[in-house]
Amino acid sequence: MDPNPDLDRFDSRRSTAYARNGMVATSQPLAAQAGVEALREGGNAFDAAVTTAAALNVVEPMSTGIGGDAFALYRTADGDVGAFRSCGGAPAEATVETVRERVAERSGVDPSAASMPGAGPLAVTVPGSARGWERLVEDHGNRSLAAALDPAVEYAREGFPVSEVIADMWTTGEALFTEDDAREEYLLDGRSPEPGEVVTLPDLGETLATVAAEGADAFYEGPLADRIAGTVQDRGGLLAADDLADFEPEYVDPVSTTYRGAEVYELPPNNQGLIALEALNVAEELDAGGYDYDSPERVHYFAEALKRAFHDGHHYITDPEFEDVPALGSKAYAAERAATVGERAGSVSIGGPGAPPEDSDTVLLTVADEAGNVVSFINSIFGNFGSGVVVPGTGITLQNRGSSFSLDPDHPNRIEPGKRPFHTLIPGLCRFAADDWAAFGVMGGYMQPQGHLQVLSNLLDYGMPLQAALDAPRWRYREDGSLAVEDRFPDGLLPKLARRGHEVVVRPPGDFGGGQITRLDGDVMSGATEPRKDGTASGF
Repeated sequence: MDPNPDLDRFDSRRSTAYARNGMVATSQPLAAQAGVEALREGGNAFDAAVTTAAALNVVEPMSTGIGGDAFALYRTADGDVGAFRSCGGAPAEATVETVRERVAERSGVDPSAASMPGAGPLAVTVPGSARGWERLVEDHGNRSLAAALDPAVEYAREGFPVSEVIADMWTTGEALFTEDDAREEYLLDGRSPEPGEVVTLPDLGETLATVAAEGADAFYEGPLADRIAGTVQDRGGLLAADDLADFEPEYVDPVSTTYRGAEVYELPPNNQGLIALEALNVAEELDAGGYDYDSPERVHYFAEALKRAFHDGHHYITDPEFEDVPALGSKAYAAERAATVGERAGSVSIGGPGAPPEDSDTVLLTVADEAGNVVSFINSIFGNFGSGVVVPGTGITLQNRGSSFSLDPDHPNRIEPGKRPFHTLIPGLCRFAADDWAAFGVMGGYMQPQGHLQVLSNLLDYGMPLQAALDAPRWRYREDGSLAVEDRFPDGLLPKLARRGHEVVVRPPGDFGGGQITRLDGDVMSGATEPRKDGTASGF
């Protein structure tokens, strides 16, 4: 194994960034700048995380927002490691039978043949972002929620130039938005904005200003909550005002494993963090990272480890308050699964009935501060522009996270009142040594645990710098069983993978996620950002 492969071939767009006082990495430069300003003005990493997330609601509105969910993994300045989940559940009226009947009414199919819709009002679950933002800054920050929302309000009211990748993603709204209110809020005379075009989102700005002034209760109770619930119900959905009022965020215990001497932390179910941990454990059992970086064996054994983890996770992971979830992240279980891996690709399905939708778009941001706080934070409305339901006069785009439920009454992830769906969102945290921590993640539905596996291996098996670890060409298993790859792999590798039984397809960079890393090693911070997005790593 070459522990330091030739990094020139990865065509890095930039170098790893370094700073002493604070570092923010995320998918849009204006949002990263807002987070850095929060640090400069006396905020800590938690303040900067919420500030950045709220700004992304405005400058990357198809990916995230106040109508979605939020999660965090963090290491505090005093050494505590924690996990935070602000994720809403299904409406109280949402049962398999009720949803089947509503789908049948809308589509004309027999109720027994109905499947969970990918968008629209029935896919809406309770949004967690607003109370999550408020709780995180109240419990861990130095500043107020109002201060955290100020840059987002300003961008929405005063306008911002749209960046290139985001402009391309914005085009989804042209077909998805069918209501005039949504088209007027997010489209310009029926079209998506061009790169560099200045956009204002006045209704969203007023909503964020209201929450800044009155707190998150203004979102979950009173006139705004009634408007949110009424919009969903008027369009055939089930969300009620009481569902919103009953929501509260929670702190949970992270799950973890070790890999090559580092400790890796993930979110527990209902999130898919166990998939990443199982894949790491199986890959370590197979010594996948012991092969030469350019070899087909490296990709084959990592991919087979991941495939088995997906198969298990997509069957078992759900809301643990409704179903028991096995210990998929244990070393003993990994040894059993590794024994099923051979020299050829196995016929192990990663999808199937009841599995969640494959693709999603979201945002990840990572922050470190000079006090020693390190935060990995994720905010999402799931698909591009979520459910496509925009609450009139508010700019609130509601998430379609309910599309991850199953309508199979025997599946662990079946929809039930108040139940939280299988959640793709997984911020990551890694401890390399006592005073050496990294917040990281790779976005994109099924790509998330696959990205965690590959980026961590790049860092821990092959000694890559942070930016090179993100820039390196990636692969991903898809629901149809194919192994998608970027076209930057070494010549001859793809045919060798095909001869091992993999159905190899070349896909564009946008299919391989969006990653960020911020590392705090002693008193020096470093950061890197995903070259497949518009991102930046900014420090001071």
